[in-house]
Amino acid sequence: MEPRLVGPGPYRATRLWNEIIELFRSGMPLRKHRCRFKSYERCFKASEAVDCLHELLGSNQNFGPEVTRDQTVKLLKKFLKNHVIEDIKGRWGKEDFEDDGHLYRFPPSSPLKSYPKKPSCGKEVIKFPDWNEPKAGTSQEHIPVKSVTMNSEMWYKRHSIAIGEVPACKLVFRRELTQTNTEEIWKSMTLSRLQKVLGLDSLDEVLDTKLVNSKHIVQNVYNVNKQGIVTLEDKSKELPHWILSAMKCLANWPSCSDLKQPTYSGFERDVFKTIVDYFGQMKEPLLTFHFFDIFVSVLGLLQKPSKAVEALQISCLLLPPENRKRLQLLVRMMARISLNQDLPPLSESVRTRTLMVQAFSRCILCSKDEIDLDELLAAKLVSFLMDNYQEILSVPSALKCSIEDHVVHLQRVQIKYAGADSDGTIPPPSFCHQISTEEFEYQRATGSQEPLAALLEEIVMNKEISVKDKKKKLKQFQKSYPEVYRVRFPTPETEAMLFPEKTKQKPPILMWALKKPFQPFHRTRSFRM
Repeated sequence: MEPRLVGPGPYRATRLWNEIIELFRSGMPLRKHRCRFKSYERCFKASEAVDCLHELLGSNQNFGPEVTRDQTVKLLKKFLKNHVIEDIKGRWGKEDFEDDGHLYRFPPSSPLKSYPKKPSCGKEVIKFPDWNEPKAGTSQEHIPVKSVTMNSEMWYKRHSIAIGEVPACKLVFRRELTQTNTEEIWKSMTLSRLQKVLGLDSLDEVLDTKLVNSKHIVQNVYNVNKQGIVTLEDKSKELPHWILSAMKCLANWPSCSDLKQPTYSGFERDVFKTIVDYFGQMKEPLLTFHFFDIFVSVLGLLQKPSKAVEALQISCLLLPPENRKRLQLLVRMMARISLNQDLPPLSESVRTRTLMVQAFSRCILCSKDEIDLDELLAAKLVSFLMDNYQEILSVPSALKCSIEDHVVHLQRVQIKYAGADSDGTIPPPSFCHQISTEEFEYQRATGSQEPLAALLEEIVMNKEISVKDKKKKLKQFQKSYPEVYRVRFPTPETEAMLFPEKTKQKPPILMWALKKPFQPFHRTRSFRM
């Protein structure tokens, strides 16, 4: 069975669980083993199971090579607890699996998890003010004008003053947007963009939109310092000063001139343990329990890094400001520690980067209910965060500009024309999406040839320019757009038909032309003898 990429969408953790079980059952070698003078058919050693599953997870694009052997053992413990495997005596239900020589086997059928039925969150309809409602004391009478017959050209130019005549219209005054209106616009357009990036028909099954606080989005966008770190209005929610000092000490090691460091050996490990203990005692992860499914769904985009970065950018805007700030500081510290060659090793047996992922992944992402793959999923997400934290934890500029332009537009006075279905407001902003090189070349060729062909035909049919000028323009067009020109004139004969040669009459031969021309007298020099 070939591993397949599990993309974003609802119940992604459950789909991954079932995927790994099927891969493990089909890929685990089974053979005859002896234990205490007795033979057992179709079984395997615990260490063999760890080897096989570790290799499967490392080569699977849903998890990747950063999965450790210790994480593989923990997953096999959960396999034993959920009766995916059992010992040779048929016992299961406990997490007492160890990386040793004990024998295990598969039960007749390993249970695959069914998809849970979540109560529908319903689509939240965001109400906006009635823009067409006039202000008090504002006249909305129609402007009397001469009625005209609108053709296509005038329709597209109807906003131009140069026309002289416009259809009946009225001014539509906008009601002033309140802070609440602006916040709800931010929420609506942010969630709409997130849904589009994830490629989902609806966010209902991965996110309860009623739990998204529009004030948090606005605060995360505008309340930031020069480094892009969120500034909190409620100072009581800030990290304790001693934790900030400890994080700053390791992040800037050894350049901590403002800190009085003890000189004993192992000081940096004690500081690191203090930070791990503080974040480990939090009751809720930084990405919150409510947003677990949306962040797990984003993991399905990691094969497309640019889309994954944008999806995580938007998802992190939904966090409470205090959570976003702590996430920014923690991930920045983790990334700097991982790259700091001057910092002494924080563990004798584990690489520094792996230690960062193992120590902090659960305080960043985990599920409220026990999810069998949450440790592997959290490790995958944290690794990607560390590699791209500067982009992910910054405000997406394209989204910000789009929403700000939309808010400004809604506050302008609009002109509404008689017979128009709408008041001429701009449509909801659209976003560009990346396409392949082949698709770009196809769009470039097909999208530009039609207007170029029309331009060439206009030159050909223009009777107001001279033949000389027409030939000159056609030659320039052929040099600039040879493919379009070749379609219109595939052969030299078709091109020659555009300029038929006129028959020239030979002038009559005059009689005097046949006579020899007059030859003047040439005087010669005489020689005397």
